[in-house]
Amino acid sequence: MTETNRLVTLIAGDGIGPEVATSARRIVDATGAPIEWELHEAGAEVFKKGLPTGVPQDTIDSISRSRVVLKGPLETPVGFGEKSANVTLRKLFETYANIRPARELPGVVTPYSGRGIDLVVVRENIEDLYAGIEHMQTPGVAQCLKLISRKGCEKIVRLAFEFARAEGRGSVACATKANIMKLTEGLMKRTFEEIAPEYPDIESWHVIVDNCAHQLVKRPEQYDVIVTTNMNGDILSDLTSGLIGGLGFASSANIGSEAAIFEAVHGSAPKYAGKDVINPTAMIGAAVMMLRHLELFDEAARIENGLLATLEDGIVTRDVAGDEGSVGTVAFTDAIIERLDRQSPSYHAREFRPIKLPQVSSAAALVTASSRRTVGADVFVEWDGDAQELGRRIESTVGGTPLQLKIIDNRGTRVYPPTGTPTDCVDAWRCRFITREGGELADADLLELLGRLTAPAAFTHVEKLHVFDGEDGFTKAQGED
Repeated sequence: MTETNRLVTLIAGDGIGPEVATSARRIVDATGAPIEWELHEAGAEVFKKGLPTGVPQDTIDSISRSRVVLKGPLETPVGFGEKSANVTLRKLFETYANIRPARELPGVVTPYSGRGIDLVVVRENIEDLYAGIEHMQTPGVAQCLKLISRKGCEKIVRLAFEFARAEGRGSVACATKANIMKLTEGLMKRTFEEIAPEYPDIESWHVIVDNCAHQLVKRPEQYDVIVTTNMNGDILSDLTSGLIGGLGFASSANIGSEAAIFEAVHGSAPKYAGKDVINPTAMIGAAVMMLRHLELFDEAARIENGLLATLEDGIVTRDVAGDEGSVGTVAFTDAIIERLDRQSPSYHAREFRPIKLPQVSSAAALVTASSRRTVGADVFVEWDGDAQELGRRIESTVGGTPLQLKIIDNRGTRVYPPTGTPTDCVDAWRCRFITREGGELADADLLELLGRLTAPAAFTHVEKLHVFDGEDGFTKAQGED
């Protein structure tokens, strides 16, 4: 590698991956971009060699050197291997942001053609439900912990505003389910509303995520940048891809402080591998995003303009036009290379300025409280019986302790004391205990309580109830006073 060349780790991927990766690489090389490629493996073939993560050490070492990856689709095999190689890469290199653009393209006819769709979904990429912390509370009841941190919210919100500035966009909308999940999704909303005033040049507003989905189908052109939590973003970004022609046009960037991974969103489609029929546009778009990340803006613009001119000339792949009137992967790639110095009169490459990555403290405790109290505990128990019998048993169990039973709920609805309404219960119950007379909960008192909760109502999970700076750090069950 010369001093001016930029090292990039190229992972071709599985199935159709090598074909679309070759297409993107040929086009990048045709621009004269100063890229030196390091080819490495991940995915199905690595799983077959017995490595459970699907990512070998030499690939990790290459990414540690290059800090930039262009990656084809990776297969997650069924029956062997332990983790998705895609998720492994994102976790290893803390790529906390996923950026998914969706722009109307010439020659790709959809029900939304002519509407001028040009938006970006910026999705938090490593926490939320995707932390993957799950438990079976009983043989028939599963739980998944939804983890949202202030640090994660601040990093993704700041990146969304910085990305909007880099592309000259005028607005950022924050999509959450804060009306229901007031602490987790609410933390994203509150963080967004605290940070937005730092960007007075960009319009900002909050939208409930289900209304956002509704509005994306009804009037997608109102959106510019949408920032959201992990699960919401996973769903919304696939929806927005559908508005412009499908996953064959869906490019993606996974951005972290130490590395960036650029990839096509679609799968490995092994049944089409080696047939020269696949659409490489998503991978080409990922390469454009990669070049911008490397501040090779001229090369990125040439590729984007060449792609737009090719599509406008009616040169499209099988997924757009069917078998008649379409070209193969290689011919489509050749057509783009021939048009690198052309510009469509109607569709232009976006202007892009260097993006300023957010600088957020690496301290584990980003938020501190001036006061805190522990006022009780939620104890989850397994019980194969009715709520009233469980309530009576626990009331007699905790008599004489510093804790009293406030309520029992089943899947978030209070069932004890009875409400007089029917509830179809399962065998996992949350028992909320609070200290008598508003005292502070001592660990010794909690341990004594847990020791008393024996079969047939043994505890399976415990969560302390905290009050930070006078605000409850817990929500109430439906029907709880």
